[in-house]
Amino acid sequence: MASKRILGVDPGTATVGFGVVDKLDGDSFCYIASGIIQTSKDLPAAARLSMIRKDLLCLLDEYQPNEVAVEAIFFFKNAKTIIPVAQAKGVILEASSTAGYKTVEYTPMQVKMCLTGYGKADKKFIQATVANLLNLSQIIKPDDASDALAIAICHARMIVGELLASSELNVPPRAEPKVPSQKTQSVIVNPGTASQNSIVSETLSFDPGR
Repeated sequence: MASKRILGVDPGTATVGFGVVDKLDGDSFCYIASGIIQTSKDLPAAARLSMIRKDLLCLLDEYQPNEVAVEAIFFFKNAKTIIPVAQAKGVILEASSTAGYKTVEYTPMQVKMCLTGYGKADKKFIQATVANLLNLSQIIKPDDASDALAIAICHARMIVGELLASSELNVPPRAEPKVPSQKTQSVIVNPGTASQNSIVSETLSFDPGR
């Protein structure tokens, strides 16, 4: 099976997480990149959405994914929170479609079930699982970037025969994965781009293609 590149996106207004993964043969994955799009709360809502759109188009152009996977809005206790997140998600879906990309959506429970076999796994366990599946020596930070990678991995697994049987998926055991506590460091990339340096990308001290 030829590799397929997937861009995972965790929607938000202040912070949008993104993660890029290549699906390889079997249940193997290659980490390509991850990071966040940040917008200032001091900007009008329309300007923040425009920034997200422009940055997402930049990411699509840079990484050229085959498909885009986005976290579905499933449940929010605060109605004031769900509205801006829904707006950001709409912009993400529109920009992806305009650029010619197919988009799919997964709820947080679907992502957790796909990665761990347990739909109520906590965030720490998911982050460690993501690092293990991508053969990373560090847990990806911030959380939004790790969440986006989880979404990308979920879709990568779904591609293979509507999710292979769990015995073929190399699903990690329920025990907490042993991952070093070091966190990745963030740097600003694409200086001078349309969104005023709002893309923050993760850099790791090893070869992700190893």
